[in-house]
Amino acid sequence: MKKKVLAIMLVFAMTAGALTACGVSATSPADSGAAEATEEAAPAEEDAAAEEEAADLGGVSEDPNTLTVAAWDANFNIPALQAAEAAFKAKNPDFKLEINTVSGSSDVENAITNAASAGDYSTLPDIVLFQDHYIQQYVANYPDAWQDLSAANIDWNDFGAEKLSYSTINGTHYGAPVDNGTAIFAYRTDILEQCGYTIDDVTGITWDRWLEIGREVKEKTGKYLLSMDHSGDDLPYMFMQAEGLSQWKNGDPDLVGNETYQKILQVIVDGANDGVILLCNSWSEYTDESIVGDQVAGVMNGNWIIPTIKQVAENSGKWALTTIPTLSGKEGYAANGGSSLYITANCKKLDLAQEFLAYTFGGGEGSMETYDNALKNGGVITCCISAGKSSVYQEPDAYFNGQAIYADIVEMGAHVPVVEQNDFHYNLRNAIGTAITNATTAGGGSDLAAEIQAAQEEIVRQMNL
Repeated sequence: MKKKVLAIMLVFAMTAGALTACGVSATSPADSGAAEATEEAAPAEEDAAAEEEAADLGGVSEDPNTLTVAAWDANFNIPALQAAEAAFKAKNPDFKLEINTVSGSSDVENAITNAASAGDYSTLPDIVLFQDHYIQQYVANYPDAWQDLSAANIDWNDFGAEKLSYSTINGTHYGAPVDNGTAIFAYRTDILEQCGYTIDDVTGITWDRWLEIGREVKEKTGKYLLSMDHSGDDLPYMFMQAEGLSQWKNGDPDLVGNETYQKILQVIVDGANDGVILLCNSWSEYTDESIVGDQVAGVMNGNWIIPTIKQVAENSGKWALTTIPTLSGKEGYAANGGSSLYITANCKKLDLAQEFLAYTFGGGEGSMETYDNALKNGGVITCCISAGKSSVYQEPDAYFNGQAIYADIVEMGAHVPVVEQNDFHYNLRNAIGTAITNATTAGGGSDLAAEIQAAQEEIVRQMNL
């Protein structure tokens, strides 16, 4: 538990949370469990104080047809839950879902921690939304806080293995997957065409070839082929997952001596040095200046970044999305961010909660209606494969030149490989971000291998505190 608290203290003040599992604003990310935007870290004592002041998650209702749920992001997760409530009323007209909108994912995490520490779960609601990257540690630390969802009438084969890998612990299903964090690589096709390329020319290619195209795009058009919020840089994680590999091995950071990892980081360093990749200093610089400000011809991130791309109305019809390059040239698949719904120990209506989750988010009769409306009202994309076959998902998207992007994203999500996760995911991200900065020309051009060594030593130090 000591390590978990330290991880929260080191990271949560820097993570504004999911940009979608996700709901993204062009200026400030919504804390929804998908990707994590970063802010300046607060002092450790402030984090500890925040841990003591857990938000009130509302408890449960005595009404036999009412379930309570705590979630965040009024523009993303909440519309999805409202869509689920409306769909389930077709089965149970008396049903009511009482939604407590909290400020962010940390409110839920702190409430679970405090309830477990007190040995009293009565303050918890029936259901909570929980970030994928943190749930396994919370189940390990507080096994009595959660209820088994395995008996719910959910077709688990209707979900991609990567999404289920978070909420399935020692063979037990604890969560109902909600949002699809599948990463996309979107390109400005008009910019590519100026340089003699099409979307096919950047699909299924090596990173070396991608860098060559990027240099040409920069020279001829002045635009970068990719940007990222370098204050919370998720490129290394996604690039490695596209290779089918993790930054972790048997619970330890797998950085030093990992040839694939060094090659991946070298792509980022070379791209930054050659004007192909723009490493932004903040989330707002990434969204407002590089994407909305039209500095880039390519965007790669969790699919929750799509609403940000679409803010530039004059670029409608000029985008297409595809898969991620890899070192070998095979098409790569990754995910970034996401969350699932979990039944707490305080839920006394387990059958109703299981039935609700299965019917709406779990591939049941109401899943297609739930996800169609969640997409239309909140931009939430399903990770339930069957729900992604609806006419709404098959609809051509004019902004992406008629591509049925939502159906494509669901299909891509089924191919994302399962890789090892770790509770110090964000700590490693921050350390590697520093390594990349130092290894670039702008950061001093230090030796990349030495920077990787320093990053690994720092992570090991933090894990052993």
